[in-house]
Amino acid sequence: MKEILDAIQARTESSGGSAADRAAEFAALRIPESYRAVTVHRDETEMFAGLATRDKDPRASLHLDEVPVPELGPGEALVAVMASSVNYNSVWTSIFEPLPTFGFLERYGRLSELTRRHDLPYHIIGSDLAGVVLRTGPGVNAWQPGDEVVAHCLSVELESSDGHNDTMLDPEQRIWGFETNFGGLAELALVKSNQLMPKPRHLSWEEAAAPGLVNSTAYRQLVSRNGAGMKQGDNVLIWGASGGLGSYATQFALAGGANPICVVSSEQKADICRRMGAEAIIDRSAEGYRFWKDEHEQDPREWKRFGKRIRELTGGEDVDIVFEHPGRETFGASVYVTRKGGTIVTCASTSGYTHEYDNRYLWMSLKRIVGSHFANYREAWEANRLVAKGKIHPTLSKVYPLEQTGQAAYDVHRNLHQGKVGVLALAPREGLGVSDHELREKHLDAINLFRDASAERADKHSRDASAERTDKHSRDASAERTARAAQNV
Repeated sequence: MKEILDAIQARTESSGGSAADRAAEFAALRIPESYRAVTVHRDETEMFAGLATRDKDPRASLHLDEVPVPELGPGEALVAVMASSVNYNSVWTSIFEPLPTFGFLERYGRLSELTRRHDLPYHIIGSDLAGVVLRTGPGVNAWQPGDEVVAHCLSVELESSDGHNDTMLDPEQRIWGFETNFGGLAELALVKSNQLMPKPRHLSWEEAAAPGLVNSTAYRQLVSRNGAGMKQGDNVLIWGASGGLGSYATQFALAGGANPICVVSSEQKADICRRMGAEAIIDRSAEGYRFWKDEHEQDPREWKRFGKRIRELTGGEDVDIVFEHPGRETFGASVYVTRKGGTIVTCASTSGYTHEYDNRYLWMSLKRIVGSHFANYREAWEANRLVAKGKIHPTLSKVYPLEQTGQAAYDVHRNLHQGKVGVLALAPREGLGVSDHELREKHLDAINLFRDASAERADKHSRDASAERTDKHSRDASAERTARAAQNV
């Protein structure tokens, strides 16, 4: 791995040489027999049996293993991973919910002799990467060794006609690193060549790895005609607006001339949205919204109170689009507050997959519910292009080494993060891989926004803890003086 890393760093620091020279240099590098990868194990899928979802700890289930390099097939590429990031699908994999991912690998393995490679007793996870192509298989012409790339996570076979208008409709559509093996939380990754896109040159490896899945998902869900088809002037309600997915939806709304109404769960997260440029913000914790009376019954009075608050922020207008991903906890409210003829576009269900809503507010007001799942290659390419042009920025708040991926996943699982949590794979430290320093300098504040906010949050926590220790010391000293005075009396 050292030889590969040295070649990547030398190439990043040098602008000389032709593309052919670069390809020849990287094609000559020796590929090791094994590499380090973050895995879950088939024989541990019952380790959290009986525990509530919140109590399942990714730090116990995620392993850093030495695994053999997979065989390279037609239309595929082997990539040296410099950095990756954690998404909710990595959390779901790590806690074996809603079911263990080994069922996905078994079904994929039955498809062909080549896909049988994926059905293993371990699952290498991760659906983002930024890195460098090392090898390409037969039939790959658009990419060559030495190319700096990011990868989107759509894996398709495209042998059926169903996927040729929209590859997300392919019957063999899968999410790489979740429903396939050999994912991006590793030193090497195996991808299909039509997952690759150019790495944004003004970003470091860890910054470039962060947008991938969530940026493409938000683009399709909100901007694409396959999703909500957002237009200028639309009021867009965004749940979790400072989170890994919502932070990109907020940026797309602002960049597209829409009006985001950002729903967050703390003042710190509200401040993040303000820094991104949003003005209409609802701190649901501070305002005390409780959409469920108990486990079984929702509270329509809270829907109405929520809708009233939205109209206060929009000058009396209801929302045209709801960007939904929490699911069970919020879906009834989302359907209620959408304007007549409006759209609720939904992906994921981080608070539960069973959605309940009052259908009268849907059918009688001609609203639409649109399901959206990741993005096709064209949508992912367009989303990445906007990042490369400095129109959309990474929302990276914290970075862990590969050895601490379990902690990174724990942060996301327990909602201790803001934006995205990155993971360094081969990259020895943060800040490497930048080749367009001029563009970077132009957007540096936006690139660092989530990091700066995270640092401020940590500093505040440190100051609060220090103040608490000082107060405790003062209280203890006062109590001691009082006790001494009592003894003297």
